Amino acid sequence: MSDTVMQQAAPELDDLHALRADVYRLLARLLHEPPDAELLAWLADLEVEDDASPLAGPWRGLVEASRHSRPQTLAREHFRHLIGVIQGDVTPYASWYRNGELMDQALVALRYDLKALGIERDAQAHDPEDHLAALCETMALLIEAGSPTEAGFFMTHLAPWAATCLTDLAGVESTFYSGVGRLGRAFIDREEALLAREAAQEPVRLVEP
Repeated sequence: MSDTVMQQAAPELDDLHALRADVYRLLARLLHEPPDAELLAWLADLEVEDDASPLAGPWRGLVEASRHSRPQTLAREHFRHLIGVIQGDVTPYASWYRNGELMDQALVALRYDLKALGIERDAQAHDPEDHLAALCETMALLIEAGSPTEAGFFMTHLAPWAATCLTDLAGVESTFYSGVGRLGRAFIDREEALLAREAAQEPVRLVEP
């Protein structure tokens, strides 16, 4: 995604919103392409707080998987699980999960809302805008811009299917990508709990596919 049309100055984020945007960007990166050596080393060195939060366990699992993974292996696993020769083990598109077909109604509705929000597709992007990685990146943009449509966008375009997709990813054989799925599912569940009430109060309603 590109935020070239969103020209307003972004507000200063508090720690919670900055962290949420960072997690969305991390998920977007890991879903879109395999981690390189630098990102893998960063993940392996993360220190996770020893608490009982729903995200702590998935974070620890992903950190541990990162310590035992190599970029070359993850490149093959990413292709097998998320791309495939014809189709990967998981097809991370809203249209697929919501309509049963690629390039379907969910994508049409999403494109309408992205245009209204002033968010453009990167000219070099090959995937349709309803790829889960692109939607995670869009959420990061909306959080960083302080957009009042953040909650409505999530409830319209991610809440109906993203958790199911990430649960499917959590079931793959790869320890690393299963960890990505578990972390993503826990994060999306927390986001839905956080944003559902806020979305109900938003004055702007986005398009339902």
